[in-house]
Amino acid sequence: MEKHTQYFIVDGNMLPEIYLKVAQAKELLERGEVRTIHQAVCQIGISRSAFYKYKDAIRPFQDMTQGRIINFQIRLKNEPGVLSLILNNFAKWGANILTINQSIPEGRTAIVHIGAETSRLGITLAELLTQLEQERGVIRCEVLAG
Repeated sequence: MEKHTQYFIVDGNMLPEIYLKVAQAKELLERGEVRTIHQAVCQIGISRSAFYKYKDAIRPFQDMTQGRIINFQIRLKNEPGVLSLILNNFAKWGANILTINQSIPEGRTAIVHIGAETSRLGITLAELLTQLEQERGVIRCEVLAG
């Protein structure tokens, strides 16, 4: 019987510490802060065997979404110029907008679904979400699919 791989999105705070440390070691290697796996695991404080056991099983969410189409759901205040501001920011950060679907405003808010291609994104997905949530008129921003 063929075994199918399953993927989950899990809050990092819920993961066993070894997974987080392996992810940290991989990040050190990717950023060039260390040259070898031995240096990375020594700096993080895990064994090489643990690194090799889990290295293919853990990856930060933003790595999974680079170069993919990401679907965002954004709740905005129903005010002139707010959607335009958001779309300009997507362009500024290098995301290519593919689809936009805005609901009819209910009360003083509207929900906008934006599909964006992220291969040229100049910031991480986490940074993008943080930046969007800090913009004038944005109530909430989240990733629905990617």
